[in-house]
Amino acid sequence: MRIPRFYFPDALTLGARVALPKDAAHHAVRVLRMGEGDAVSLFNGDNHAYSARILRIEKQNIVVLIESRVALSCESMLSILLVQGISSGERMDYTLQKAVELGVAAIQPIQAERSVVKLAGERREKRMQHWQNVVTAACEQCGRNKVPEVKPVSGLMDWLGEQGSEGRRILLAPDAEMRLRELAQPAGAVTLAVGPEGGFSDKEQTALLHYGFTPVRLGPRVLRTETAALAALASMQALWGDY
Repeated sequence: MRIPRFYFPDALTLGARVALPKDAAHHAVRVLRMGEGDAVSLFNGDNHAYSARILRIEKQNIVVLIESRVALSCESMLSILLVQGISSGERMDYTLQKAVELGVAAIQPIQAERSVVKLAGERREKRMQHWQNVVTAACEQCGRNKVPEVKPVSGLMDWLGEQGSEGRRILLAPDAEMRLRELAQPAGAVTLAVGPEGGFSDKEQTALLHYGFTPVRLGPRVLRTETAALAALASMQALWGDY
């Protein structure tokens, strides 16, 4: 049986006794029905896996002993930043979850002109924390020991104005002439821009082209926003990455 994996947000050392975070403890006790002596695996984003064993269970509090530490990287050889136009509800969650499984290095949510969801103030902060939790949970499931960052929500023009010119920049556009496989293998980092449900506006596409993005298409069919990002990530891993 696969050993359950949990994210631990602080530093971990061999021989330490630590209490699992509240959500992890609840899942271990109420969902997995774990008991004292059971093995768990922890990670905290430092690209290591920590083997631990449950010492004590007190209601919702679980104390574990850190027994071993091993460097274990599941990171892709491609460093991909996904610049994703914010989509609504479960679509955005699904995109982030599967992007993590496909090896994305970081996610930049973009408040695009055609984004159905408009975020500001406290609602924006809560949504960003929710997205980071989605990403963390995806790491627990897929075995990654380094947690991709969900960067602060930004408007496209503001974000573009803060970027340099390094790396390969790709814009998914269903009417583009070039296909992804026609691009040469990138020598460095890759930035992938995907629009929301209605795509990027003409103004936004013009700005992306001005800042060095190459428009490409994924076959003759128009893909939904959550499908497009994931199809592109999987294709890049197959063409240039670890597939």
